[in-house]
Amino acid sequence: MGKLIVQKFGGTSVADTDKIKNVAKAVLKEKSLGNDVVVVVSAMGHTTDYLIKMAHEISQTPSPREMDVLMSTGECVSIALLSMAIQAQGHKAFSMNASQIGIMTDGVHTKARITEIKTEKIRKKIEEGNIIVVAGFQGITEDGEITTLGRGGSDTSAVAIGAALKADRCDIYTDVDGVYTTDPRIVPNASKLKSVTYDEMLELASVGANVLHPRSVETAKTYELPMRVRSSFNTDDVGTLVQKNIDMELCKPVTGVAVDMSKVRIVICDVPDEPGVAAGVFSTLAKEHISVDTIIQSYAKLHNNTNDIAFTINKTDLAKAKELFPYFSKNITEDKIHVDENIANVSIVGAGMIDRPGVAATMFDTLAKLNVNIKMISTSEIKISCLVDADRANEALKALHKAFNLGCDIIATVKGDLPEI
Repeated sequence: MGKLIVQKFGGTSVADTDKIKNVAKAVLKEKSLGNDVVVVVSAMGHTTDYLIKMAHEISQTPSPREMDVLMSTGECVSIALLSMAIQAQGHKAFSMNASQIGIMTDGVHTKARITEIKTEKIRKKIEEGNIIVVAGFQGITEDGEITTLGRGGSDTSAVAIGAALKADRCDIYTDVDGVYTTDPRIVPNASKLKSVTYDEMLELASVGANVLHPRSVETAKTYELPMRVRSSFNTDDVGTLVQKNIDMELCKPVTGVAVDMSKVRIVICDVPDEPGVAAGVFSTLAKEHISVDTIIQSYAKLHNNTNDIAFTINKTDLAKAKELFPYFSKNITEDKIHVDENIANVSIVGAGMIDRPGVAATMFDTLAKLNVNIKMISTSEIKISCLVDADRANEALKALHKAFNLGCDIIATVKGDLPEI
């Protein structure tokens, strides 16, 4: 009996009709192995960017609801064309958007989260011998409103559908042939990883490795759905497997190094050292669905009983965050709030660093030898991140990759741009 495989193809993989025909060949190759196939696709090329540009030419502050209606159209074009390409090869294909399947979400426009995926109709179409082609990135609320899932939406759609259908594997096809120890555009001798754990991939994705989005990895981990990161241009390459199992002993403490240029740092000075002030700041941001990353609070200054709070958010949320500054607390004046946009997060990740002494020392020593100043530090069991000046980030990345001996003798080749997630 064959397996059920979910495949996801991003916008660069379906950027034009020739590429869509190539995707159809990759889909049919999987089908020829005797497997049932569900394909999730993004909008063609930079269609979503183009739609957003048009919206802002009409209005500087377009309605989030109407933005979702607009942006959801891109994937509908892709699924229709890919279904036609599969049918042209003599195979049965059936395209479905979120409302036709029942990909249910909450009501947060442009940043919706999936709450349920109804599987009755999609299972019936699979049993009829169809290859199912699904519009990624979109969902629908209980009252019929169209939503989109935000960054990484198509990856998240694919993994969530795979989990709901209890698929055997989810293959994410991109412009690179797997997960590398770092960005091969910055470090040409980066090594391709044969496998990586969910936890390592989740950390790498959250600190800037633009191959998978953290939400998709988190969902795969929760449902223990194996994933493969594969090349759209070389479907014979099995890529990198993301799964639960790891070797009993890891020979290298660090698996990968990543840099994230998407953050800004906000520092609030002279915050009264009393209960409820920090809660006011972060609850205000949360109500507007602004995610906060690293948070550091200094020791209280004895002379005036205040401290400083520093945290990072996505650059895309900065404009909205600035609007909220007056509402943080009656005890926080706007002249005490400072924004630093010239920052980058440089991180090392590896399950092998657990209880391995000297890893942090090596990282800090490497940065010190470059005279790179560290502005903030955050850690987990398998990650150490340092906030540094943006113009020193790539230099730091290269040095850390070398310091932890992550390179290989083969120069990596990247076709086109990495996918936007």
